[in-house]
Amino acid sequence: MGRGTETYETVLVDVDKGVATLTLNRPDALNAFDTTLDREFHEAMWALDADPEVRVIVVTGAGKAFSSGLDLSSGGAALAGAEAEHESELGLTADAIPERSAFWKMRTPVIAAVNGAAIGAALNVALLMDIVIVAEDAKLRLPFNRIGVVPDANATWLLPRLVGTQRALELFWTGRFFTGAEAAELGLALKAVPKDEVLTTALNLAREIATYASPAAAGLTKELVYKFLMETDRNAAFALETKIIFWLGQQPDAMAGVMALMGKSEPTWQGSKHAEPPKD
Repeated sequence: MGRGTETYETVLVDVDKGVATLTLNRPDALNAFDTTLDREFHEAMWALDADPEVRVIVVTGAGKAFSSGLDLSSGGAALAGAEAEHESELGLTADAIPERSAFWKMRTPVIAAVNGAAIGAALNVALLMDIVIVAEDAKLRLPFNRIGVVPDANATWLLPRLVGTQRALELFWTGRFFTGAEAAELGLALKAVPKDEVLTTALNLAREIATYASPAAAGLTKELVYKFLMETDRNAAFALETKIIFWLGQQPDAMAGVMALMGKSEPTWQGSKHAEPPKD
């Protein structure tokens, strides 16, 4: 494997040729999010986004599960209030929580490799990532209404956009189990594959992006896609897109990409994923 980054207690991080693999590492607890894992996961994610050498992040779980969701084993609050208590223990306000989980604001492509069960908050966190690869037989569930709360992690905004209003409400209201295969059919995931192929599939995709997509262009493409989800002015979107194309076309990576494409070779990129076009 490649070079490691910081050492954490509950997550493993490895970086190899521009691809970072972040593994939720509490297998004995099915990678349930306690306060330590929650904090370290978010710290590691943003550290990887800040690292100019990291071109793609792949997130997976150790052992047989991706994550069973919020860790309720310590007791304390009633189930309906457990998540609020969990966030309170982290010292987070209602305004701060969305910012730390806004992976769509990262310039780094993020792929979830859902290798097993993903329940509640864990599934919603995976859906915050750009692409989801899931095990065909993974058990998935959004049981929030069954414990007296609404779905978290932006799910009420995101899920209807992924699968449509009726399907989203059915999954929210019933809180039923569904499989990774069904998730792919519904549009929650890009594809479902056999369990032992999930991480390999995600890493192969990550390596292709890391090698052949310009970091600057990939980062700005991600920014535009998410920005335009909330843009109602099509002409304004067209104008901004065109402005950025013109600017990127003047950068060294444009020529490097054309030459590599014509020569059927791997490009050598110079631009940063955090590149900023001129504002005027």
